[in-house]
Amino acid sequence: MEIGPVPIAASQSLIIIVVTLAHRRRRTDPGLREKISSYHPNNHDEIRICYLGKGPCQPPYDYPVSYFSGKPRRFRAEWCVTRNWLEYSIAKDAAFCFYCYLFGQVVGKQGGGDTFVMKGFKLWNQLVKLDSHVGRVNSAHNQAVKKSEDLLKEKQHIQSVLVKQSNQDKAEYRVQLNAIVDYHNESINEVLQNTWKNCKLTHHDIQKDIVNAIAHETSKVIIEDLGNGFFSILVDESRDISVKEQMALVIRYVNKKGIIIERFLGIVHVASITAWSLKCAIECLLCEYNLSLLRLCGQGYDATSNMQVTVVGGSCKRRDAPRDAQFAKIKEDLEKGVRRSGQGLNQETNLKHPSDTRWGLYYGTILNLILMFSAVVDVLEIIEEDGLSDQKVKARSIMRSILTFEFVFALHLMKNILGITNEMSIALEKKNQYIVNAMDFVKVSKQRLQVMRDDEWISLLTGVSSFCATHDIPILNMDEIFVVSGRPRRNTQQNTNLHHYLVELFYTVIDMQLQELNNRFSEVTTDLLLCMACLNPSNSFVAFDKEKLIHLAKFYPSDFPGTNILALDSQLQNFIFDMRNNDLFLELQGVSELAEKLVSTRKHKTYPLVYLLVKLTLTLPVATATVERSFSAMKYIKHELRN
Repeated sequence: MEIGPVPIAASQSLIIIVVTLAHRRRRTDPGLREKISSYHPNNHDEIRICYLGKGPCQPPYDYPVSYFSGKPRRFRAEWCVTRNWLEYSIAKDAAFCFYCYLFGQVVGKQGGGDTFVMKGFKLWNQLVKLDSHVGRVNSAHNQAVKKSEDLLKEKQHIQSVLVKQSNQDKAEYRVQLNAIVDYHNESINEVLQNTWKNCKLTHHDIQKDIVNAIAHETSKVIIEDLGNGFFSILVDESRDISVKEQMALVIRYVNKKGIIIERFLGIVHVASITAWSLKCAIECLLCEYNLSLLRLCGQGYDATSNMQVTVVGGSCKRRDAPRDAQFAKIKEDLEKGVRRSGQGLNQETNLKHPSDTRWGLYYGTILNLILMFSAVVDVLEIIEEDGLSDQKVKARSIMRSILTFEFVFALHLMKNILGITNEMSIALEKKNQYIVNAMDFVKVSKQRLQVMRDDEWISLLTGVSSFCATHDIPILNMDEIFVVSGRPRRNTQQNTNLHHYLVELFYTVIDMQLQELNNRFSEVTTDLLLCMACLNPSNSFVAFDKEKLIHLAKFYPSDFPGTNILALDSQLQNFIFDMRNNDLFLELQGVSELAEKLVSTRKHKTYPLVYLLVKLTLTLPVATATVERSFSAMKYIKHELRN
């Protein structure tokens, strides 16, 4: 009988079946399947449960023969009887570990490293290596087995907890979701339209859609609350779990009640963190919410730090090691009479992890490193001796870097510079810091840095040389030719050590610091900040200065044209007379309290131009502390929910 052509639909189905079977074989054969890490992180546990349900791949097969030293050897099915973790790949004629594939982490060369996960074990004449892979109780293999068992334990699995919740819990959950839907009815109804009947409310995709819908509705409320008022933005960037750059934007404004509001507006993916990409991303996000750049009166940007102290802090044992080494050093000094003893002296010290947003902690880290230098070197020597291979390399590299004159010089130079600016940093980190005092600290820091540049080179060099002598670090001759580490002399510019350390480092670093202070606190910026301080209501408006406030208004000609400036003059006189004779305003502390009180007493309607100055003052992110606090509050979003 002649068979006609296969219908198109049937041929497509046949192709799908063939492709599906081929895909299943790739997932089943341990030599062909993808790494667990190649799948989306949200699906890892589901994939593992699927594999655990099927069990190890131990196919009945006529295993091929390989020859070792002229003797035939091959994989044997009976090996799987006593080793329930063992898998065989027909494609690679190799053995694999089922549990290490699901949960294993390669730790050096223990148990063959990644041989039983990716490469495959083929040495059929060395059966003992199968057992050595299992290792001791706390081996990587046994930890992987334990994780697999825990995943399958019904009572420990989070999905089971959600499924087994009581009817009362479900009812309360439904009430909460109904409340959310009622509040954000328009957007979320569309998301939840088909989820109730399918009972998919706990699925991560549905929950993600709900959160996005809520975020959109919340952003709309924020924009309505802002109205046509001034606002500033606070911007932060970091990478998500997929190593994609993300920019988070917070908006800062004064609401209709006179309260300062900082609200998370959104996250934007950017191709790379550059000035142009940031500008484009910010403009797009603001345009999405119809926010005019003309109302943007301030910008604050957070910067990430790449300083990490992880080689020593990797384990409890290593965290204790610097303390023990420092204790031994103090004891030795006390016995020799080098160090005095007494109440409050020789307190326990440890290396601080420098905060990305608090320069005072960098200063504390440097001080502790100088104090504990010998202990740090001792611990690095221990890691270099008995650490894992990659830790040994890191420890050796760090040792090579810190036991040099150049490192000690940089350490002491930064200690002196951060010591000069430390009081200023602390002042700017205080939320209610009186701005005039902060400007005084800026002025003092500039003067001290200039004195250091002019007169303190010799004292710095003396201190560095003394430190090097104490810790057996070679001291450089300043008259010799400077040689860049790792490069032959002929490729370096013929400068002396004195020129390198004095001109290229000492002068350059101090000049950069002075330039940064001048840029951040220029004459115009300082003038602006001092004018803002005149609105402070503390001590019966003792800082009030009408002329400076009029000068402040002139910084914003579009909001204070000529006629408004003339009106402001008279309004400020009436305002200060009213404030000093009104008991409701005598105990206020800070401009933020003044704004709230003006709104609550309706006097913001009486003095609209003064209130406009108050809102401008509050909207601007004057100190970095304001920016940093807002991003500290976002830590959970950045590192937990977003990832």
